[in-house]
Amino acid sequence: MKSIKEIIAQDPVFLNDWSNKEEVLSDFDGEQWNYDSDKKVDRNINILFASYGQENYSGDAWVLFEKDGELYEVNGSHCSCYGLEGQFSPEVVVLAELENRLVNGTFGEDDWSDNNFKKELCQFLGVRFELNREEF
Repeated sequence: MKSIKEIIAQDPVFLNDWSNKEEVLSDFDGEQWNYDSDKKVDRNINILFASYGQENYSGDAWVLFEKDGELYEVNGSHCSCYGLEGQFSPEVVVLAELENRLVNGTFGEDDWSDNNFKKELCQFLGVRFELNREEF
């Protein structure tokens, strides 16, 4: 596993339906179930890794970012009726736990919305890559 300093020093990675920081943040702008909201997500963050898939009209998103030397993650999802609006709720990232989710779990292996990013995230973090989801 790379150090926080090494992780932050890398170029950002945007996968699947996202290609830049503004696309990520604008998808989270607003409030859930309120199309008239003009609430904006904090733009003063350093996005490191972001992936969003929305096959089958449902969406699943994951964002890793840095602010003031601390790592955070954001998870979002939606059905076909809405998007990611209002779901930008950062949680502090513990690197050892993130590594555990990748190595021993199915984090980043999506079988519905096609938000697959495990291989790229393992490479970005310097973690051993292995698929753990059983095929049906």
